[in-house]
Amino acid sequence: MKTQERSSAGVGRGAALTAPAGDRLPSPPRERKPALAALAVLLVLLGALGATVLVMRAGDRVEAVALTKRVPRGQPIPDSAIESVLVAEDSDIKYVRWDQRGLLKKYRSATDLVDGTVLVGSMLTKEKGLGPGKAVVGLSLKSGQYPPRLKEGDTVSAYRVGRETSSGGSDGSGDDSGSGRDRGSGSAGNATIAEGAKVQSIKSGSDDSLASSGNLPVSVVVDKSDAAELTAAASNGEVSLVLDPDAGS
Repeated sequence: MKTQERSSAGVGRGAALTAPAGDRLPSPPRERKPALAALAVLLVLLGALGATVLVMRAGDRVEAVALTKRVPRGQPIPDSAIESVLVAEDSDIKYVRWDQRGLLKKYRSATDLVDGTVLVGSMLTKEKGLGPGKAVVGLSLKSGQYPPRLKEGDTVSAYRVGRETSSGGSDGSGDDSGSGRDRGSGSAGNATIAEGAKVQSIKSGSDDSLASSGNLPVSVVVDKSDAAELTAAASNGEVSLVLDPDAGS
């Protein structure tokens, strides 16, 4: 009798332990966090808004005038020396806009301007650029009478290149023509005509190199007191230009 009861009890426990495969214990309900979800949505919206603002700001650009070559002080800005560039619009910076480039003919550079400069109004002036007591002298120089890399805006010194004369003088007059500066004797005597002269313009057949087979037309700004002597020496082909080592140009 007891054996039958034990067998029945064992069968009951086995049936109780083997539950159907499809029946699982109920899991606790997940805790929802609406605050975190709202924060995530807000961050997404802020990111999208920030990206939109950056794109809009990047699009606020204006077409301005930039230089493609050096323009010395007091010189007009030719059409061949400008190009169009896009710059960020700024109400505090008075750019010369590309659609205003026609007005440049009425102005000159107020200072030495280098290649790549984006023009603003303060860089231009209607003044001719020559200060008081200054004059412009035109020179026609042969190869060897100017530095090979001479360019507009350079500071130079002008020297008189003397001609060889005999010890007794070529005309017997004993009078040294010129300004009275010592030109030396017996050999090619050299004397300074003008110091601190500014190269105003250079006309060359090539934009890439100043070396050419013919003469090089150069205009320099000098003191009026040196203009007469420099002009006289230039007419005789007796002028040589030397770069000023202290100019830093």
